[in-house]
Parts: sequence; structure tokens; C-alpha cells
Amino acid sequence: MTKTINGATFRKMLFAGCSNLEKNKKYVDSLNVFPVPDGDTGTNTFLTLKSAINEINNCTSNNLEDLSDALAKGSLRGARGNSGVILSQILKGISQVTKTCTEINTKQFAKALKEGAAIAYQAVTKPKEGTMLTVIRTMAEEAGTACKKMTDFEDFMKYVIDKGEEILQKTPEMLPVLAKAGVVDAGGRALMVIFQGFYKVIINDESFEFEMIDTATVSDTIKEFHVNLEALSADIEFGYCTEFMIIHMYKKTTESDIDKLREKLMSIGDSVNCAGDLSLVKIHVHTNEPNKALAFGLELGELYNMKIENMREQNRELRRIAESKNEKPYGMVSVCAGDGLSAVFKDLGVDYIIEGGQTMNPSADDIAKAVEAVPSKNVYVFPNNKNIILAAEQAKALTQKHIYVIPTTSVPQGISAILAFNADADKDENIKLMNESCKSVKSGSITNAVRTTNVDGFDIQEGEIIGLDESHIRAKSESIDQTLEELVSKLVDEDSVNITLFYGAGVEESQALQMQEKLASKFENCEVTALYGGQPVYYYIVSVE
Repeated sequence: MTKTINGATFRKMLFAGCSNLEKNKKYVDSLNVFPVPDGDTGTNTFLTLKSAINEINNCTSNNLEDLSDALAKGSLRGARGNSGVILSQILKGISQVTKTCTEINTKQFAKALKEGAAIAYQAVTKPKEGTMLTVIRTMAEEAGTACKKMTDFEDFMKYVIDKGEEILQKTPEMLPVLAKAGVVDAGGRALMVIFQGFYKVIINDESFEFEMIDTATVSDTIKEFHVNLEALSADIEFGYCTEFMIIHMYKKTTESDIDKLREKLMSIGDSVNCAGDLSLVKIHVHTNEPNKALAFGLELGELYNMKIENMREQNRELRRIAESKNEKPYGMVSVCAGDGLSAVFKDLGVDYIIEGGQTMNPSADDIAKAVEAVPSKNVYVFPNNKNIILAAEQAKALTQKHIYVIPTTSVPQGISAILAFNADADKDENIKLMNESCKSVKSGSITNAVRTTNVDGFDIQEGEIIGLDESHIRAKSESIDQTLEELVSKLVDEDSVNITLFYGAGVEESQALQMQEKLASKFENCEVTALYGGQPVYYYIVSVE
């Protein structure tokens, strides 16, 4: 019987929840109902929770206050996509209660769930029932009732999970689009997967394995275009910050082997931290031979949570920023995918491009770090995707700079907003100008359907070419060109004067130019332009003004 949860158990629960979600994230991704290839709820929630786990790994204390602070901080930094941001707010609310506890009983856990649900609802401007919000709220309500009778965590947690599963199965009744696709809400499923991991720890079922994929660092997602980095710094003797943990020690491994490992690491670098026992050892070393450090660790057991960072590259970036002689009055950060689109934003004066979009949602921390790298205290951020806006807003809490999020939901909106920017106007006037400009452009895209379903009055077959506006399917066929023509026909009206086609993966330049000519002949009052976008997933991104 388990009546209270201490810090060590709470840590294990979070690890188990993340591990279980890592195993099931592809399944959760598959539950995204819209038949476009943007199923990323499982990935976004996993990366958000994994960021919290990374922060918890750096917490050497099992004090609930310290662990809770790490949970809130890590999930905030790693939050990506709407589902990830909502999860981060749930975890923030939970942590606000657990941090006040020396040990957690069922009443305190119920209170934590209630706070998590309340904060999550507050984070969403227009909460929609039938989503993970409904699931966490129902679980919190049921927990509040159950804790009055149940003091044993095994019975309590099973009851709360069962009630969560019951409401999850009812989400198709609340959202018809789920019913049509024959699935439950993806975010709600991700939440249940996490809690099932919690439950495994409560019942002492540790059959799960802590094998989680490391997330990309910000250097993988941020693309800088304006400054050539200076020559290699000679100030850093050991260039690679190498961190990992050793788990599942071999039977032959002894405590003295851990001491010998520390000595080996000191022979190949500095800033050595080798702490732990035969259950787990955490390693940190600055070295020029990270491969040797990992090999040394493998002599003792299995490696987990490996991270290697190039400190010389980080140093060059810091120097570049520090040596910027004239701070700009404003800066711009934009999100997009595709080298052609990146070049367009660069030409418009954007300081940093964060590579992302559908299936590649940057985290709040990615956005904050990009903002920090801009030589200005005032930075405009263009998410260019409705699933990135919340993370951009959350990035405000991670920097001292002033972030102004222009809520662009597509690349055409982002381009239109930047073109409306007036360097001589003040901040408020520019925000007004850019927001108004977004409303003047219509956006569309052409891609493949990834599931068979019925939506927006269309019977969609997997593999068909579909044309979408900002939120609905407007055309479909077995031909890219035919679908594009049908989509543009529905986007153009009597006031339209410009049609821009950004062609990406799967479209040759000659094909795009042929469509440019065809559309120019059909829409004589519009100027039609075809530009290389290079974006993945979408054959065309369409802008109509």
C-alpha cells in the first residue's frame, strides 16, 4: 500500500511517464484527425516532457520543491505546439502544489491536478471541449472526489486513470471531426499515456526502459544569415561538453570502478563531474575526445541521456553577439521550412530564421534563444503557423527582451506582415499595420492526404492530392496541377490582384512555370508569380492578395 509519494518516487513517475510517451508517440501522432501530414501531437508532447526530464536530470536533489521547480522550468522551455504548451501549463499547475509538499498524499495530488487543469484552461484563449483540456479537467474533478475516500495511491491512481479513459472515449461525441475519423483526441491520449507511466511506478512495475531520444538543440533549428563567424577560438582548450548517465551496471562493476572512471576522464579533459553509485552514475566532462569518454562509460554499464555540445561554436556565437557594435532599434525572427522561403525572409530583413512549421514545431526555448541572438532589445516574432503561436507567446517568459508576437498563421501572412512594417513608425503602429496586413492575404497549400476520411464535405482517400485554405479542404483530385487550379479558383475573388506560388518538394521549376502561365491566362486581372520555396510536405504554398 502506497499512501504518500516522496521526491524519489515523484522523479521516477515523471521518468516513466516520459518513457511511456516516447514509446507511444508515433501512435499518438497517428490520431491527428485532419488528413494532412501534420500529425505531431505525440512528438510535441514528448519533446515538451523530455525537456522537463532534462532539467530534472540536472537537479541533484530529491526535494519536492527542487524537483517541482525543475519540472515547471523544463516544460516551459521545451513547450512546442499547442498540445505541448497546454501540457507545460498542466505540469506548471501540478508543480505549484507539489513544491509545497514534503511528501504527496492523494488529497494533495488531487489539488495538484485541479491547479494544473485551471492553469491550462487559462492559457487557451478559447478552450475547446473534447480535447486534452477536457480530459485533465475531468481527471481533476474525479480525483477531488476520490481522495476523500481513497488514501492508497494504487487504488486512487487507477480510479483517476479509468475516469480519464472514460472521458477520452467520449471526445468524439464532443468533436464531430473526431467521430468522422474514428479516433479519440490525440492530446488527451498523450495525457493518458503519461499517467499510465505514473501508475507503473506506483504499482512497482518497472518493466519500462528509460530509452528516450535526445531532442535537437537550438543550433539545429536556428539559421543565421547575416554574419560570417570568426575564426576558431583559441581560448577553449577542451571543445566538447560531454554529458551522459550510466545505468544498468554490469555485475562485475564495483564502486572502485567509478573512482577509476573519474581518473580516466580527468586524463582527457577538465570540469569533470562523476557522481553516483552502482544504480546510476552521472558524468560531465569537457574534452576534445568525447568518443573516449563514452567508451569509458560503456566499460561500466549502459549509457543513457547522452549530450555532446560544441563549446567552440557556442563561443563564436557569443562573440559575434558581443561584438555587434550598434544595437538595432528592432529585430525580426521568423519561422519557416525550406531554403527558398528562408531566402525570401532574409531578403525582407529578418535577422534569424527558425527552421520549423508543420511537424517541426520549435519550442518556446528555441524561439527565446533566437530572440536572444538578435542584436536588439525589441524583437518581432512571426510564427507563420497556428500551432507555433502559443509557444512564441510563452517564449516571453524566457527572455528579458521585449517580444512582440505577430500571430501569423501561414508563410504568406508572415511575408505580408513584414512588407507592411514601417521603420519610421512606433511599435504600436507597426503592430497594428502588420496585423491588418495579415487579414488582406489568403493562404493555401497543396499536399497529400495521409488518411481516408470524410471532412469539409469531401470523401478523401489516402494518397489523394488535397488543397487547403487556412483551415479547410477546398479541393481534391489525383493531380497536383488540377488541385492547385481548383484551389486558386476558390481563393481568388474580384478584388484579387496578386497570386504567388511557392513550389516545394516534388515540384520541378518547369512544372511550376507552366502553372504560372496557365493561371495567368485564367486570371487575367492578377499578376501570377512562381517562386522556389523548397518547403517539405507541401507541393505548393499559395498566396492570394
